[in-house]
Amino acid sequence: MSSPNPMYVAIVGAGPAGFYAAQHLLKQDPNVHVDMFDRLPTPYGLVRAGVAPDHQKIKSVTKQFDRTAADPRFRFFGNVEIGKHLSVAEMAGLYHQIIYTTGAQTDRQLGIPGEELTGSHAATEFVAWYNGHPDFRDYKFDLTQEHAVVVGVGNVAIDVARILCRSYDELHETDIADYALEALKESKVKTVYILGRRGPAQAAFTLTEIKEMGELSEATAVIPEADITLDPLSQA
Repeated sequence: MSSPNPMYVAIVGAGPAGFYAAQHLLKQDPNVHVDMFDRLPTPYGLVRAGVAPDHQKIKSVTKQFDRTAADPRFRFFGNVEIGKHLSVAEMAGLYHQIIYTTGAQTDRQLGIPGEELTGSHAATEFVAWYNGHPDFRDYKFDLTQEHAVVVGVGNVAIDVARILCRSYDELHETDIADYALEALKESKVKTVYILGRRGPAQAAFTLTEIKEMGELSEATAVIPEADITLDPLSQA
């Protein structure tokens, strides 16, 4: 049953969670009005800045978000940082409800010696860089060395390794940032090592992700037999 009076809701964060929340609210009650705020000028959060540029099928979810944004009861305000341009107290005076969908924005530290040295980067930095995130477009990554190491065996780790291994022609067909494309074109990286602290049974990547590594035009995936053999710890 819809409310007889308009309800104004603010959503802070324009990623998938924010848009799904907006979609639900607008569908649930015709008297709800949603204003969405994000500190970046563009919406879609990690769909835009986190999904690999060669995974366009996943990014197509933005079409669903576009339909939500087209609702006359929805408004998007970019380049607005809550706490800087608009205080929480000010928002509380303007809206009946405030929903925070800002996500987790800090990297997980390994806690190992040398982690802070030059040439050691968080995956979020590299991913945001090649996706054109404005906070990371000026980052510099040393691609003059022949060997690169990716620590972790989740989908993001595979994304990073795959982008490093793709040819220029392959990357050119994606929506990778132009400056990243040019930097990777000059890359001298020949070998990418993917390191996991546990066995193959504990690897977090999906079958689709690892399969793509074997379909690259100018790279070969090499998995030593010893690394796919289940040891007692992997079997436990």
